[in-house]
Amino acid sequence: MDSRIDIARDVLAAFEREPLINLHANPIKIEYANGAVTLTGETESLAAKKIALEVAGKVPGVTGIIDRLHVKPAEPMEDGEIRTHVCNAIMAETMLEPYALRALVKGEMESIRESLNPSGVIEVEVADGVVTLNGQVASLSQKRMAGVLAWWVPGSRDVINGLEIAPPEEDTDDEVVDAVRLALEKDPFVNATQIRVRCRNYLVTLEGLVTTETERRMAEADAWYVFRVDGVKNLLQHQ
Repeated sequence: MDSRIDIARDVLAAFEREPLINLHANPIKIEYANGAVTLTGETESLAAKKIALEVAGKVPGVTGIIDRLHVKPAEPMEDGEIRTHVCNAIMAETMLEPYALRALVKGEMESIRESLNPSGVIEVEVADGVVTLNGQVASLSQKRMAGVLAWWVPGSRDVINGLEIAPPEEDTDDEVVDAVRLALEKDPFVNATQIRVRCRNYLVTLEGLVTTETERRMAEADAWYVFRVDGVKNLLQHQ
């Protein structure tokens, strides 16, 4: 039997064991060559995408992942509309006020906001629903918040957060906890006052009380949206 077929089947079998990966509703194309698995398709949520990448990476024989997965948008939008929403959200976020803002429009980088502070810039590009953030900011918290804001736009299918930190900052579990808390506090549909956040090795645990199942799901989604979060354990309970 061709080992490429065997490994592709092993990845498929691993996906079928994951409840968040619904292959019937959202098929994933699996290709294997030279140790790398290429995953192509659309998942129901960012959680499903991240889990698929992690699960595929653990299959024996897989030494690399080529990620061509996107997330099914909550609302279909044109790229220009997504770009406008992302830029407006960044403009409205006080912690990102120091930075100039630019957007790629018809192949040209346009200035959306100039800044008197030369400390950094955020550049926004949208192609086929995929938001790419480039530039430079001063902290991991700012980088992560920019990414969350991009994910909150309902038409976003993926967010590639390429923002650099200058000067460089060491990433820690505490940094992730702070970013998740900030996202929860800024989400108007979540009451963060009764939610506790823990993190270990980029695995986040949410504990506490919420009022509805919708709020419970939205709090979990916010945690997944935070850059470098690899897993979320949702222990939130209804009041």
